[in-house]
Amino acid sequence: MKRLLLALCLLASPALAEPAMVKFDGSFDDATFAVESAIVDRGLVIDYVSHVGEMLNRTGADVGSGKTIFENADIFLFCSAVISRQVMEADPMNIEHCPYGIFVTETADGVMIGHRQYPDGSMQKVDALLREIVAEASEN
Repeated sequence: MKRLLLALCLLASPALAEPAMVKFDGSFDDATFAVESAIVDRGLVIDYVSHVGEMLNRTGADVGSGKTIFENADIFLFCSAVISRQVMEADPMNIEHCPYGIFVTETADGVMIGHRQYPDGSMQKVDALLREIVAEASEN
């Protein structure tokens, strides 16, 4: 539960820019598999998969809403020891951006893969890594 709360707090942070997204030509399941593979193929470990879509669908009535936001939505949370060390050596407060997340969403408009953009400066190393992962996953 703590990890889910952390993931939601990180996604809601007002200091972060809009996410970078691409449309995925395929199913939600194919997209999540492609994202997982692109992360793991880099030798990175997925710490947690937050099933945000399930939570929102499950709790909608409890918070007075009948609106379906996502058919499906997952966020893959992970870190890179090499890049995290680099960006935190440059500025220890970059810890606020860790772990990194790539999301997969499904709405009536289709399936999207994306990530939040990071501030200019040392965090662009993370942004570049996430863009590479999203690009690889979207090619599958």
